Amino acid sequence: MKSASASSRRGQTRRAFLKNSSALAASATLAGIPRPGWTAGTDTIKIALIGCGGRGTGAAANALSTPGPTKLWAMADVFPNRLESSLKTLAGRFRDKVEVPPDRQFIGLTAYKQAMASLDKGSVVILATPPAFRPIHLEHAVNQGLHVFMEKSFAVDGPGVRRVLQAGEAARTKNLKIAGGLMWRHDLARQEAIRRIHEGAIGEIIMLRTYRMHGPVGYQPRPPGMSELAHQIANYNCFTWLNASFFVDWLIHNIDICCWAKNAWPVNAQGHGGRCARTEPDQLFDHYVVEYTFADGAKLFAQGRHIQRCYDIFSDLAHGTKGSAVIMESLSAPKPRFYKNQQMTPENEIWRYKGPEPDPYQLEHNLLFDAIRNDKPYNETERCAQAVLAAILGRMACESGKLVKWEDALNSTVELAPGLDKIESLDAPAPVQPDAQGRYPLAIPGITKAF
Repeated sequence: MKSASASSRRGQTRRAFLKNSSALAASATLAGIPRPGWTAGTDTIKIALIGCGGRGTGAAANALSTPGPTKLWAMADVFPNRLESSLKTLAGRFRDKVEVPPDRQFIGLTAYKQAMASLDKGSVVILATPPAFRPIHLEHAVNQGLHVFMEKSFAVDGPGVRRVLQAGEAARTKNLKIAGGLMWRHDLARQEAIRRIHEGAIGEIIMLRTYRMHGPVGYQPRPPGMSELAHQIANYNCFTWLNASFFVDWLIHNIDICCWAKNAWPVNAQGHGGRCARTEPDQLFDHYVVEYTFADGAKLFAQGRHIQRCYDIFSDLAHGTKGSAVIMESLSAPKPRFYKNQQMTPENEIWRYKGPEPDPYQLEHNLLFDAIRNDKPYNETERCAQAVLAAILGRMACESGKLVKWEDALNSTVELAPGLDKIESLDAPAPVQPDAQGRYPLAIPGITKAF
């Protein structure tokens, strides 16, 4: 847990951003001083994209859209078709900002090393592979002297979280900038709502609720000729060792927002989950329910479900001693609003956000590149690690059936994919293997070891 002074510093950072971000988003150019890693004689920042799926392609587009000259210099993925599709999309949109000839298109599990090696120190690498690889790739990027944007989630287990924290501290000593893909932290509407909550607009927070419940996660059967490891990476959302579970990888934003509203991280969690409708041969639970407890006894209830024909909801809600708040309610109607009591009905509404709503995905990249160009301190690693640890804590509780403490999760020695950084070929054995019926091992509450 952070100290009170650290929490205060976080609040000051958020307030400063509220004051300056509109000007940043509107600015057409930013003054830059050439630094190592920039193209000689210019202030162009080179970028390498590691992980060329949809989110990686989107992150690269955001990076190329930041104020000031940028150039996509290298790309890496384990699947050639994904790299080709991403390159076609980005080149079609950004044209002369994309300079990725065949000799800077790298394929395979070690492709990240080649892509990073093609950059000069002080360039930017975007890490958007499945979360299991994030600690490995972040550590290598920092060792190479590169600034980093890392997409969520940031680790899948306690050892991975600790590795991320160590890499973040090493980056701090090298003055490297690191941003994490928790974009709602940079959303102006969410920032304004959280600021008002911290100022007491709905009183002392006693309970928070968050939900991500919708249709099922897709699964693609293994085609002939594809290795088991490649099959699992292609379906990474379906394998716990790769994405840390549906609960972690899909609810991390919601859990982070709720902990931000409370201005604290939970001290423990208990919960339950399982498979009641899913029949695909993978590792996914199709429902999770977690009760988090904070140091003052306040609760956060988090629910995740992906089952057809059920009640769908995607919301973050806060309840205080003087009222309640909708921090987010679906992506189609996200405006935060406050109520004078616990009845969240129109006649009880006392405040609604009416300010600007620039794209938070773009803002998080604007902030990172501004910090690089103007040599400002910028390192979101610790907060990102804490957010994913909070989510992992909930998953541990559900899968083990135990009451799990924050320290238990952080100090856990359980690795979901031991020796992953030694696997260099898609023909290598996958960390989990199917049985004779083609089924993969599932967590069993009461038996599965959490930490």
